[in-house]
Amino acid sequence: MEIGGVADHVHLLLGLRATHSLADVVRELKTASSRWIHEELRVLRFGWQDGYGAFTVSRSNVPPVRKYIATQEEHHRTRRFEDEYLDLLKKHEIGFDERFLW
Repeated sequence: MEIGGVADHVHLLLGLRATHSLADVVRELKTASSRWIHEELRVLRFGWQDGYGAFTVSRSNVPPVRKYIATQEEHHRTRRFEDEYLDLLKKHEIGFDERFLW
């Protein structure tokens, strides 16, 4: 539905069916995008981190999330991704493994 990001992270807004496994979708996205980056862009030292974050979004929140994703570069001029992500995890009491944060 939307994709965007900056140099150190990417955001995807996806619509998944109940039969989709999030872990499988992320694995396939990372595999296919890594292959494309290596083969087409010739960036040989590219690699995704091991972990990822995923959040559900209600249908009514899709428009603001799309806007947020589309304006990442502007948004992160005023707030670091790391600070925002950590605040989001804490606000929603989501446990996390610090090995996968940065």
